[in-house]
Amino acid sequence: MSDKLEKSIQELKKGRSGRHKSVSAIPQAPDDAGARALNEALDSGFKIVKFLIVGLAVAFLYSLTFTVQPDEIAVKLRFGKPVGVGEAQILKPGLHWAFPYPIDEIVRISVGQSRTVVSSTGWFPTTPEMEVARQLPDPTPFLRPGIEGYVISSDGNVIHTKATMKYRLNPNTALDYEFGFSNPTNLLQSILDNAIFFAATHHTAEEAIYRDQIAFNEAVRQRVYQLVTDHRLGISIETIDVQTMPPLSVRDSYDLVLSAQQEARTTVNQAEAYARTTVNAAQGQASTILADGVTRSNQIVRIMASEANSFSEQLPYFEMNPMLFKERLMAETMQTILTNADDTFYFSQREGIQRELRLQLNREQIKSQREKEKEEAAAAATATPPPVRRR
Repeated sequence: MSDKLEKSIQELKKGRSGRHKSVSAIPQAPDDAGARALNEALDSGFKIVKFLIVGLAVAFLYSLTFTVQPDEIAVKLRFGKPVGVGEAQILKPGLHWAFPYPIDEIVRISVGQSRTVVSSTGWFPTTPEMEVARQLPDPTPFLRPGIEGYVISSDGNVIHTKATMKYRLNPNTALDYEFGFSNPTNLLQSILDNAIFFAATHHTAEEAIYRDQIAFNEAVRQRVYQLVTDHRLGISIETIDVQTMPPLSVRDSYDLVLSAQQEARTTVNQAEAYARTTVNAAQGQASTILADGVTRSNQIVRIMASEANSFSEQLPYFEMNPMLFKERLMAETMQTILTNADDTFYFSQREGIQRELRLQLNREQIKSQREKEKEEAAAAATATPPPVRRR
């Protein structure tokens, strides 16, 4: 029985290795259950092996691919050196392939994330909790070198300065940042420290703290831009925030001086505004008075010219008969006077007889004839019905 089993196994191995014989062609004993079970086990084993081989092949091919996210770029290193030349070295977002490590190595560089560098070389020591709560340490009566950071201004005073820079990597020049320096973050922090010390040497403490703080901050920014360009870091600077503060022990005195100067500046601005308003109002009034004076002078000149012209025209008549001219002028004048008079009294003069006029002023007011006529006319108009229109 064992001889037959060994013979069947050898024929089965030959059929599997040559792949030209069918499994069904293997001679088996009709009633050999052990041989039939071994044959089924071998068939199942070969199927599992095939499935594993196919799965390993798929997994190997999948391991050769990788994806670059939209906010990053990648560089393929083959045996430690970038693959490609120039911009071809940069792998854009999308699907790419590479040989497995250690043949190829993928270096991912984030270009969409904003990065931050803080320069606290000229600042006093604080804790993260104090930074969040915006608290300052307790003041000390003297400066502690080695513990408290500081910078010296151009006038020899001590001030505290802190700068925070936010930047992003430029996708086209990110390789210079990633492979051109061993630690680019430390280099940027050194550049920021250098810019602070440089700006402090060109400004006094008063200018840096409150008088010309904008110029001090701009000097820090210009210095950072210059050093970043000189070192070809390949970054895009977003913002640079600079804080300046006097030593904590004299901060209250600085605040008092600043408050006094701000109050003085406010008072001066108010005085200048009041002066401008007053001057403008005075100029407006002066212009109005001048314009009114010119108008009235022109009017008087025209009246005088008209009267002079009238007298010039009447002069020949006066010269011809002065008495007649006087009587006519008197008559015209009296006509003008009597036009607006309510009551008129005429007295004749007699030689040798003196006459006087007496008026009773406390008697009831007697309406003039003209007023009576006006009232009668108004009453008649009111009593008369309006005419009826006929169609």
